[in-house]
Amino acid sequence: MTIRARYEKELQGVFNNLVLMCRHIEVAIEGCVKALMQRDHEQARAVAGEEQQIDRLERDIEQSCLKILLMEHPVANDFREVSAALKMITDLERIGDQARDIAEITVQLGDGEYIKQLAHIPQMAAIVIQMVKDGVQAYINRDAELARSLDRTDDKVDALFNTVMSDLTALIKRDPDNAEQAIMFMMITKYLERIGDHAVNIGEWVEYAITGVHPKKGIC
Repeated sequence: MTIRARYEKELQGVFNNLVLMCRHIEVAIEGCVKALMQRDHEQARAVAGEEQQIDRLERDIEQSCLKILLMEHPVANDFREVSAALKMITDLERIGDQARDIAEITVQLGDGEYIKQLAHIPQMAAIVIQMVKDGVQAYINRDAELARSLDRTDDKVDALFNTVMSDLTALIKRDPDNAEQAIMFMMITKYLERIGDHAVNIGEWVEYAITGVHPKKGIC
């Protein structure tokens, strides 16, 4: 097998693990939001298992990328693909951490009645899950336009975030006794907003891998 063929094989392994990592992230986000909506503490605790799988895949992808870089002196396109993957898995791992954090807050909320109906949080979760999936697919398919679209999609997440924060702030003003639970919901909403930001970061690194220009950093 030629060095180039070995490179392509290793890179395909990175692609496959990125897709698997994305799937575990999807399950983790869906699981933590389902646990929140249904007050299912067992479901919340199960998210920790998904987060561990995400961490394992991060290490596996990192090792594969380093192996590729040591295999030959990569040309510019190769180097960008591998370095972008290394940057992406950092964001993906942090998304896993944030899903776990949401699950932990869900357990802390206990079994008491919620102070408001949770309509916007599931909407945010659905959007950020799709953003993460689109970011990984944009990388694999070298789709710069899909990568750029993540920034626009994130505007929807930010709008929902602002709506939830305004609602919760108003609830606290009306009844300060609701403050503790309201703050927990604010934290959950903030974690989902951060997941959207991480997805945007992934899109920016995909754009760099394809074009050689990072939209915020310029030529790297």
